[in-house]
Amino acid sequence: MPDLDRRLNACRDDLADARLKSKVTAARFVEGAVRRVAQGIAPLRKVPAPGTQLVSELLLGERVRVFEEMDGIAWVQSETDGYVGYTDSAALDADLRPPTHTVSAIHTCLYPEPVIRAPSIGTLPMCADISVTGTKGRYAELATGGWVPVQHLAERGVFESDPVAVAERLTGAPYVWGGKSSLGLDCSALVQLALARCDVAALRDSDMQEATVGEPVAFGGDISALRRGDLVFWKGHVGIFVAPERFLHANARDMAVASAPFAEVVRYIEEAEKQKVSAVRRL
Repeated sequence: MPDLDRRLNACRDDLADARLKSKVTAARFVEGAVRRVAQGIAPLRKVPAPGTQLVSELLLGERVRVFEEMDGIAWVQSETDGYVGYTDSAALDADLRPPTHTVSAIHTCLYPEPVIRAPSIGTLPMCADISVTGTKGRYAELATGGWVPVQHLAERGVFESDPVAVAERLTGAPYVWGGKSSLGLDCSALVQLALARCDVAALRDSDMQEATVGEPVAFGGDISALRRGDLVFWKGHVGIFVAPERFLHANARDMAVASAPFAEVVRYIEEAEKQKVSAVRRL
């Protein structure tokens, strides 16, 4: 049988997703149970050990399929982008009511009551899905408790039209490998979040995005071939072309979402990483 990408297919030698029964060999297959991410941000790790390297993050309201739970750790697959990994069982619940709104701000605060002087009791990231039961003044009440500012929300199904503008709002957010929020994110998460707010689904990692997002653009090094919003890829890296003097990317040089002249970025990556542009994709 052909090898499957285990980032996107829940398969181990001892256990696998029942949907893969004809594609992989495993000692046992399970259907898995659908659960909801019940906290603002939950870690998604490569191995079942707290404090180990992130491969991604799960956001409030996201659905996951749980294939195994052991010692407080759940082996899951996101139903948003298909990514597989280990998260904390305590971050999940069985509340599958349909969300009514999505956080459209880069993040918002959760308050215990709808008053301006109330202390924040949590942070909800961009693209978190929530169920709103009502409003009072400038605040929306969540079905799960707490209040958030209505101006930080968008109704489900209401999207933005400019991924570049969304990405620019995240300028200055710290760089975190595997992160997927304004509190810390990596290069492909910046692209994924910006596209998600514009109703464009994208897979999680840069190599996946390079193979699937938009259409390829022939690029031989001439900046004039690029347009605003083009995604430019190197092996293991991606950013968003805005203008010749403004290339936006989450990167480890700045340890943040930052912009620089495109030619400078190309030169730096070629010198420091020995990598040339591998592809350009256009939506």
